[in-house]
Formats: sequence, structure tokens, C-alpha cells
Amino acid sequence: MEACQRPPRPFLESPGEPDVLWPRWLDVFETYVATLDLGKLDKVMKRALFVHNLGIEGTALMPPAHSKEENLTTCQSLMRSACLLRLRKMILFVALLLLHCCLGLTGVAAEKSGLEKCTSCSQGLQCKPKQPFVFPRPCQNHARGLNATSVFHNISPSTVMRCEGRQMCSLYLRVKTLLQLDESVHGISFCTTTAGMMTSCQILSFSRASRNRMSGLQVEVESSCTSVSPSQDIQVTVKTVPSYCGMTWTSTYQTPGCRNDNFRKHVPECITGTLSYNVNPMRKELSVNVSDMLKGHNYHVRLCRKGFICIGTGVHTLIKKEQPIKSAILPYSRPLPCLCIEGWSAVMDAPRVQVCPFEDRLEELWSGITFDPLEETLLWDPACSVTALVALCEKQADGTCVDLPNSARNVSREKVIYTKVDPHDKLCMKFTTGAQSWTRCPFASGRFQAWEVAVVRSDGHEEVKMLSQVTATFSVKLCVKSAGSPVCETTKTSSVHVEKHKAVDLKLEGKLCNCCLQMKRTDVKHAVTIIHCLEPCDESPSLRSLTADHTNWDLMLFVLPAGLCLVGVIIVTLGLHVLLTVYQRRKQKRNAVGALKKETALDLSCVVSVLQTPTVLHGKVLMSDSSQCENEKANLLSD
Repeated sequence: MEACQRPPRPFLESPGEPDVLWPRWLDVFETYVATLDLGKLDKVMKRALFVHNLGIEGTALMPPAHSKEENLTTCQSLMRSACLLRLRKMILFVALLLLHCCLGLTGVAAEKSGLEKCTSCSQGLQCKPKQPFVFPRPCQNHARGLNATSVFHNISPSTVMRCEGRQMCSLYLRVKTLLQLDESVHGISFCTTTAGMMTSCQILSFSRASRNRMSGLQVEVESSCTSVSPSQDIQVTVKTVPSYCGMTWTSTYQTPGCRNDNFRKHVPECITGTLSYNVNPMRKELSVNVSDMLKGHNYHVRLCRKGFICIGTGVHTLIKKEQPIKSAILPYSRPLPCLCIEGWSAVMDAPRVQVCPFEDRLEELWSGITFDPLEETLLWDPACSVTALVALCEKQADGTCVDLPNSARNVSREKVIYTKVDPHDKLCMKFTTGAQSWTRCPFASGRFQAWEVAVVRSDGHEEVKMLSQVTATFSVKLCVKSAGSPVCETTKTSSVHVEKHKAVDLKLEGKLCNCCLQMKRTDVKHAVTIIHCLEPCDESPSLRSLTADHTNWDLMLFVLPAGLCLVGVIIVTLGLHVLLTVYQRRKQKRNAVGALKKETALDLSCVVSVLQTPTVLHGKVLMSDSSQCENEKANLLSD
């Protein structure tokens, strides 16, 4: 029997409270002792057994003793200590409960007038707010088996705004219902529960006289006493008073967010301010004006790139509330479609407003294309998050761009990487968003041209050579174009390996009349097909030489007569010029001789007249009258 009986658990093994009450543990211990044959044990051994079962901490509570009376006294003191501890906890709980009730009763008088203003009932139904119960009472069954669908009709929660002044408005939850009034329904309860908050209830109690008078009628009851916040999820519960089982309506309602225009103007939690701007593209500046900002607070303005969140670019300005003109100048580097102006009031968790001046400038996104010539990797890193279809394409002669196979990618905000790309000037990247499409050719400048085809002509023979800047493998197809047909039919296909910086002769044999070469790199994933057409050679070499000789002879026959005619015209012109010169000189000579003869005759007449004129003696000098001759000589010279 002694071997089968297990001793009880120690009363108090570690610091703290015991797991069981002292009276219960003492009963278990006495039962254990009764099963043992302790007649042979002395008092010391009995006391040792008792102390051992008390546990380490239980032993510390018991002073040393050697008599039965002392042991009994010790046990009674331990029992009193445990009872006092439990009693203290119960007194503390009751005190807290009474304090809560007193505070609730104190708030009833202060809130009663406010509750009366935010509740209403149908005309004739007298209702008044009532303080809800501290502990909800369990539901009870209705005598006539009423249910929620027969009692509640058209329950509709909504949000109302009450204002005490400009920018001093608050939001409240309004619950309106039609109630099928019954004598057993003394009132109605509206309860709301939000995340992280306790349940809040309002009770409307109907007077006995009005519910007896209007029993069986539909009455309208409305409550709008619960304060709410924008974009808040609320669980609404409507019950009867007293609470009958099965007569409960529950639904979830979300209040409107701050996107509502009225909320953004009047509710402090939603006031963001209004942003307007002017763009100066020459100086790359944005002039921002702020209006309707929250009174009494500063205002933040910055530039950010809009994505999942708006990431700041480092341009930020604080507008002081004391400034008479609420404006700021924000410089920018690129007019990206995701570049936005963001503003918010300088308060905790303030809502923000964003305006994007360049949201239609999608073409600015297609410029971030880079190429790594060592890795042969083509990369496009979008500066903004954009949903687009990206593909590689081959530029045609008519300006269209044909997509390369297996190159289309749907992207939103991540990078686009194409590996093993042949950097040819006809390789382009196409971007498509909606109905719009853009094409960018990163190799059009020829900076990364990896290979080229050269045609060398010597002694009437053409040699086609390939020169590559990298070691590459090509597929070369020889095709012939039929007369009047744009289709080039392949006649021969070969693979050509070209070492870096080494020209390779394609060694084309045979007649190359109306021939073209189709070349494409095969050692990469994405490459374009280049068509190089040789010069037409419709005639044989001998016929071509004969035709050239005939052409030279015809040219000589034309040039020789023309030259002879030109020489004849020049000789005739020179002869006419000589004759004209001789004639003019002879004419001038005749005119000079005539004038000389006339002058000589005039002189002779004057001499004769002098001889004939009688002399006059003036004193001793003989003088002739020659004034008339001098006058005539003067007249002749003047003529």
C-alpha cells in the first residue's frame, strides 16, 4: 500500500502563488497520511514528512516547531495567509468595477444632452438615450418567436459631418432603421466596433405608453452619435432591448476617405491644401502656389517620383505660416511623367496632395537605354513606373520596325535586360503603351557597329569581304531577285566564322548578276538580317567592253565636231575684231587730216589779208590790223 500511494504535489515549490488552495491541499495530504502506517514513526519523522511535502517556498513560511499543537497552528496560519491573498484580489476587482460604474454615471449627465441631439424617433414615439450595460446580458427567447427580418427593415449606415466653424468639422456614423414595433421591444441598441478599440453602444429606450400605443406599426429610429474617422472600417450591430435571440443585425461599413472634396476642405484630418503651379522650361523651374492650407500650421512642399510610394528627389521647401504669399520655387532636372509636386501640413500623419505637371510626357521614359559591348547586353532602366510592352525590332527601309521573335516583354517598373545582342544600326527597341508606340534605335549613331560588308573591285572582278570588331559567326545566304519581283530567292546558304579584326573573303563564285547577300549573326540571341545587294550585271564582260568602246567612239564623234566648230567661231570672232580695229583707226586718221587741212587754209587767208591791209604808222612803228585773224583762229579752235 505504501509503495502504491503517490505523495501530493508540493504546496509551494517556487516563489509566487500556490496552484491549489490550502484547504484542498491539506485534505489531499491528510488522505495520503491516512494511507500510511505512521504508528511506528516518532514526531520528528512525522514533522519531516509534512515539511517535505510543503515544498521549498512553503517551508520558508513555516517556523520550526516540535509539537502537534505548533504544527496545527502553523497550518492554520498558512491557510489564513492564502485566504487573505485571495480576498485582497477580490476587493481590488470590486473597487475597479465600482470606479468604472461611477465614472460612467458621471458621464451620463454630461453626455445626455449630446445624445438627445444625435438621436431621433418617429413622430409619436417617445424615446430617450439610456446608459448601456457594463456587462452585456445574455439573449433570451421571444415568446412569439420573432426574428430579425420581421423586426428590422432597411437598415442603412452612412456618414454625416457636423461643423463648428471653418476647418472645424467632425465625422459621425449615422444608422437609420425601420422597426416593426412590438410591446415586448422596449428599445433598440446601436453598437459599433472598430479595429483596436472597444465596442461602443448607444441605447434608445421607448416609453411604455408610446410603445403600447404604436405597437404593430413601423417606426423610424436614427442614431448618429458615434464619432468616426475617414476610411475607417466599422462593424455595426443593431439589437433589440431586451436582447432577444435571433433578433440581431450585423454589417461592416467603411466611411468615405479624404478624397471627398468636402472632407478635404473642412475636416482637419483631410485638409491637404490646394496646389497650383507654373512651368518655366527654359530655367527648368516649377513655381508652386499653395491655398486652403490648414490654419495655424506650416506647410511642406517637395518634388518626388511617384510609384508605389512617392520617393523624394531631394528638392524640399518649408512654407511658414507667417508668410503672406504661400509660394515656392522648385528646380527639376528632367520633365518625367512621374515627377510630382507633393504638399502636406506640418502635423503628425497629415494627408498629402500630389500634382504631376508632366504626366503626359511619356516620351521622356524611352531614353534610358544602355549597352555593354563586353557582355553584349542591352538594358533599359525606366525612370518611372510604367506599364508597357517592350520588344526588339528591325528597322526597314520604309521606316517601319518589325518585331524580332521572342523579344516582347511586359513590364511595369522593373528593368528590361536583353543578353547577347548584335549591336547593329538597324536594331531598335519598340515601346507600346495603349494605342501609342515609340521606337528608339540606340545604335543608329554607328558607335557600336560590330561588323560590316565591303566590296573590293579590281580588274573587273568583285570581292565581297566581311570585317568584324568581335569574333562572330554569321549565316550568309546568296539570293537572286527576279525581274520585277521584290522577293529574293535563296540559292546558297553557308556559315562564316570571322575572327576579331580580320577580314574574311566570302569567295563568291560564278555569275553574280542581280544577286544579294542575306547576313545574320548566329552566335547571339537577338540579331537583325542585313541584305546587301551587288551591282547589276545584265551583260557579259565582252559585250560590256564592246559597249564601252562604242560609247567612247560616239563620244569622240560628238566632241570633235563640237570642238572644231568652237575653234572656227573663235577665229571668226578674232578676225572681225581685227577688221573693226583697223577700220576705227583709219577713220580717226582721216578725221585728223581733214582738220589739219582746214586749219592750214585758215592760216593762209589770214596771211593774205595781212598783206592786203594798209599799214598804219603809229609814231615810228609799222603795225598791221590782225585782230580779225586772231578771232577767226580762236573760233576755229573752239569748233
